[in-house]
Amino acid sequence: MRLWPLVVTLLATPACAEGVTSARYTDPTPRYDHGVLGDAVEWGALEMTTDQGRRLRVTLPETRVFEDTAPRLADIDGDGRTEVIVVETDIARGARLAIYGPQGLIAATPHIGRTHRWLAPIGAADLDGDGFIEIAYIDRPHLAKTLRIWRFRNGALSHVADLNGYTNHRIGEDNIAGGIRSCAGPPEMIVADVRWQQIHAVTFTGGTFRVRSLGPHEGRASFDDAIACIP
Repeated sequence: MRLWPLVVTLLATPACAEGVTSARYTDPTPRYDHGVLGDAVEWGALEMTTDQGRRLRVTLPETRVFEDTAPRLADIDGDGRTEVIVVETDIARGARLAIYGPQGLIAATPHIGRTHRWLAPIGAADLDGDGFIEIAYIDRPHLAKTLRIWRFRNGALSHVADLNGYTNHRIGEDNIAGGIRSCAGPPEMIVADVRWQQIHAVTFTGGTFRVRSLGPHEGRASFDDAIACIP
């Protein structure tokens, strides 16, 4: 029997035209022994607060965890209200990127397909100017080191493009490096090369990736400067 996440509404206000104003992981659990973020504890539940004051809770089945640093808020469908982006891992099938809202699960990528396989989000933005939001992440930042882009359209995520040879996390780190910045021109994804020697800005326009080096990697300060558009 396939088990789906359970959404429990704690305040009974009608769930119409709502956005999420805050979110956090709860219910720490050791039921998944991956430890990619530096410890043996992941999360069993997601709590969301909406702009109508409702507090909602998503409790995962025992076969899944949120394997992540923190939920991310973004307006995925362009309606002016925010949804929540998370990394949700099936113990047998590995991680997937998922989007939740007040109504529950909205969309998700497929699971990577194997236990102890993870992804590290970069961020969400209209990367190519087509009017739809793209979500970027690094698929298996310690193994495949592949930047993947998915587009949210008509209530679903569709795979758009991949770029090999980049990463944003090292095993045991409790945070994910980089992100998406908007300085001048199109949004840029900030990542590192696979040897962690250079910081790179990656754009995706006209169906094409363009990569330029921003300078040497000198710890998280290098990423902070890049995100802040500091030369």
